[in-house]
Parts: sequence; structure tokens; C-alpha cells
Amino acid sequence: MSAVRLFLMAGYLVSAAAITSVWAAEPAIPPGLQPKSTSPQLPAGLGDDGPDLPSGLEGGGPSLPLGLTVDGEPEAPDAEDIAVPRSLRISGFVEGRAGVRVYETTHERRTALAETRLQLEVDKDLPGVSLRGTADLLYDALADNQAIDLETGDGFVDLREASATFSPTDFADAKVGRQILTWGTGDLVFINDLFPKDWNSFLLGRDEDYLKAPSDAAKFSAFSDLANLDVVYTPSFDADRFIDGRRVSFFSSGLGRISGRDAITQVDRPDDWFQDDEWALRLYRNFGAYEGALYGYDGFWKSPAGSDPASGRATFPRLSVVGSSLRGPLGKGIGNLEIGYYGSRDDRAGSDPNIRNDEVRLLLGYEQEIAKNITLGVQYYLERMLDYDDYLNTLPASTPRRDENRHVLTQRLTWLTLNQNLEWSLFAFVSPSDADVYVRPRVKYKVNDNLSVEAGGNIFVGRADHTFFGQFEDNSNAYVALRYGF
Repeated sequence: MSAVRLFLMAGYLVSAAAITSVWAAEPAIPPGLQPKSTSPQLPAGLGDDGPDLPSGLEGGGPSLPLGLTVDGEPEAPDAEDIAVPRSLRISGFVEGRAGVRVYETTHERRTALAETRLQLEVDKDLPGVSLRGTADLLYDALADNQAIDLETGDGFVDLREASATFSPTDFADAKVGRQILTWGTGDLVFINDLFPKDWNSFLLGRDEDYLKAPSDAAKFSAFSDLANLDVVYTPSFDADRFIDGRRVSFFSSGLGRISGRDAITQVDRPDDWFQDDEWALRLYRNFGAYEGALYGYDGFWKSPAGSDPASGRATFPRLSVVGSSLRGPLGKGIGNLEIGYYGSRDDRAGSDPNIRNDEVRLLLGYEQEIAKNITLGVQYYLERMLDYDDYLNTLPASTPRRDENRHVLTQRLTWLTLNQNLEWSLFAFVSPSDADVYVRPRVKYKVNDNLSVEAGGNIFVGRADHTFFGQFEDNSNAYVALRYGF
């Protein structure tokens, strides 16, 4: 399937060239969708063809010998006839990262991380199109094998991006290929961002950037004075790089216990191209200093949210999501509000115990600099299950009961010292309904413009094994990292 994906990504690039050619003869723009320009209008008479010539000098003079100017000097070649090398930018980093679990566990190795990573990012500008490729070359001492799987990120190569960006018109952009996508207002809490995440990287102590997994998609953006629109089409379902027991143990409702490498989750993943596809859209605009947005998604639950009783495999039920958000100044800081309705399309009534119910999710957030170089961000998150009575009536007797409302409070505290070269960070999730906690302490020191060192941890505490954070208690870990950027 990875080879097929690469083939279709190449097809995206060919399509991009074709679209650019077709749109070269641009139709008239409807009223209200005038092109956006970053350059001022030229004064009258200084259009694209330059000022008008004085009367009598409009092509009526004698012809000059080929290659000579008026003063007899050789004619300078046009700038567009000179072959100018297009810019090729290469950047990246080398990083070593190691981590160890705080507790001994029978489900996973004591070592959580032991890897060396080289990331190369290449940018190339061509006429009418910008190309970008980002790949990680990874030596992972804990990997069971080094075979490359671009879908799961396994193996010694993880292709993070391979995309082409172009502008078919003055008011539209397009980006096709493998890319990292994100939107929404939450800080490590996602409602309307239904793009794939890498939860293993997040919980094991990799850089926070690796929480976002790549998508094989086409993104089209249109801009106007009224509103802006983003549309993302993913021709084949891109699942999360979800917790399956290989690197992080978790509570298995089917087994009724914590499972890890002793019982790795087997899944039935939707993977038919152009049938098991995904659509996501965002319509947004500014209202003064505030940005409001409407969202829509049609696809599947990104991590397994169902099971097949016959095969015992985890499944990805159909999912549709609609939502909205608002972000802007509030007091001395920035506030945000986001809400989403999750429609579990394979179980509308909520009476199938093997499929996750419909939900409503709500997020309230606020961030402010409370002192010089000290920033505090807080959030409240609500996850409300719908059709809760039907859920209880069909719940197997041996399965732990979920609460109708799951409440989570978060806090991010960031303190910059030593001329902002030393960063202290503490992010905490606290769920009063689940009675569990997840804490992410981190300290990072920038030695110079290229070299940095980092240490941190992922600490889980929970009263019960089946709650969201409590199930990961045996995975509590500490890590260190050394990175050289270039």
C-alpha cells in the first residue's frame, strides 16, 4: 500500500501541473472575490507595459540592426532569458534521544526510547510551484524490525512531507502530497482537528512536533473579503499512529486488563482508495481582532473506536463531525472557545456496545503572560456521551462503565530564563471525573544557535486501570535528548 501511496502522490504532482496549465487562462472573478495583492497599484500610465511613448515614437522610427540599442551598444538580454539557478534550501537536525520507564512492568521493556534521528528538509522553488520534502532517517534500537511502513512510521525512514504548493489563481492556493495538517484552537487538546496524531511519540517523550503525523492529502484554500475556505481531501483513510501495545501498554476492554507486547491489538483498517476517503473543511474569517471558524469532517474515528465480535479485531467506525471555534483577546490575554458534535454513523442510536457513541465535545481556554517571561495557559475540556441510557443498557457486565461526562483541566506553565535560552515547562492534565493525572515536565537549554539539550518526563497517576490516563501509569518515563540543527 505504501508503494501505491507514493504512486498517487506522484499523480498529485502531475495533476498540479495540469491544473496550473488549465488555469493559466483565468476566468473573470465574481464580485466580492477580487484578487488579494501584496503590492501597491502602479500609478496611471505605469502598467505592465510601462508608460505610453510620446507621439511620433510609437513604432514609427527606423529599425535598429539586430542586437544593437539606440546608442549603438549591444542589446542586453532580457532577465527572463538568463538562466538563474533556482534556490535549493537544505536544513535539518541530528538528534539522540533516550528514555526509561519509572516502574518495572511485565507488559513493556524498561527502556522506553533509544534512538538516533537525522532529519533532512529540502525546499525547491520552481516557476509556479514550490516543492518540499522532509524525511527522518532513524535508528531505533527498540524496533522489532527496520522494514519501512510509511503509514505507521515504522522503519528506518519516516517520510514526513513530500508536497507541491502552487497558486492556480490570485485568490486560491493548493498543496498536494504528504503534509502535516492542523487547525483548531486547543493546546494538546483536539476537537475539530481530525488529522492523524502519533500518540506513541507523544507519550514516550519524543519532541512535541511528532505528535502530528503526516497525511497523504490535497489541500485547497480560497480567500475572499467575506471569508476564507480550506478543503482537505484524503483519498485513503489516514489513521492515528495509535496505541496498540507494541511500545505503550493500555487497558484492553476485550481482555479486561492492561495489555502490551503480550497482546498487541490487531485491527481492520479501512484502506480502499477513493472509497474509504476523508473530507475536512474549515470556513473562517476575522471579526475585528477575533477569528471565528466553522468546521466539518467526514471519515472515520481516527483511533480504534469499535470492535468486531466475530474476529476480535478493533475497528474504525464511520464518523462525521461538525463544529466551530472563536479565538481572540480576552482581558490581558487570549481566550478561545471550541465545540464539536461527533456523529458515530455506524451506531446512531447508541445501542451497539461494540461501537463508540455520539459525543459532544467542548473546550474553553485562556492564555496570558502573568510576569516577564512567564506564560500561563489553562483549559477546560468536556466530553459528553450521548444516548447514555442505551449505552448502559447494552454494556456487558464485565466491562468497566464510562462516565456520561468526562471533565479534564489542563495547565501549561512556561518560564524563560538566561536570556530566554533556558526554557522551563510544565504541562498537566487533571481529570476530576476519572480521578487521574498526566504531567509533562520539561527543561530545554539552547547552548548556541545550533546545539540544544533537553530533559523531561511523562508521569501518569490514576485510581483505576481503565481510565484514560490511569491506564498508562506503568508507562511513566523520563527522557533526555541532544540535538544539533543545521
